[in-house]
Amino acid sequence: MLIPVIDDGLERLLRTSLPLPVDQGDVSFDPPSSTWSAQVNRLTVNLYLYNVSRSPQPPRPAAVRPGARGTERRFALPMVELSYLVSAWAGSPRDEHSLLGDVLTRLLAFQVLPVEHLVRPPSSPVQIALAADDLNRPRELWSGLGGSLKASFTLVVTVAADAYDWELAPPQVTQVVPATSLLDGRESGRP
Repeated sequence: MLIPVIDDGLERLLRTSLPLPVDQGDVSFDPPSSTWSAQVNRLTVNLYLYNVSRSPQPPRPAAVRPGARGTERRFALPMVELSYLVSAWAGSPRDEHSLLGDVLTRLLAFQVLPVEHLVRPPSSPVQIALAADDLNRPRELWSGLGGSLKASFTLVVTVAADAYDWELAPPQVTQVVPATSLLDGRESGRP
């Protein structure tokens, strides 16, 4: 469920901040192959998710909370990175560059995807940043997709993966009784 929530949040952010109403343009997550691009006939922002990996950021710490049946706990959540190849499609290269520039400036305005664009907010803020070209090699992606090289950038989204559900925590230890006191009856108050 994590990736669709992020996809939807990115689309909502772009549609409201560009603005790009549904009747004027598309936000696509399809691979921008030559077959796909031949079918594009409207303004389109493409966010192709090409890599999912564990983030070098430390996991989100384990957490506890009160629950209906008692204290609940959840183990530390691993951080993941989603890498999107972002491109713009329009009638001419000039229009594409203009649209891509608008997308770039709108995304640069945010370090965190605003929660109001997320249908179900994940367990951590959704961090968004641009990746360095030399690390992600978009040129290799374009050739692998069978398309010609196009102006694009890589957007990296980092978020905690909701890998663990909340569970009932074991009872809290309030005292430690030596085993010898249990054997000779001193625990129960007998002599």
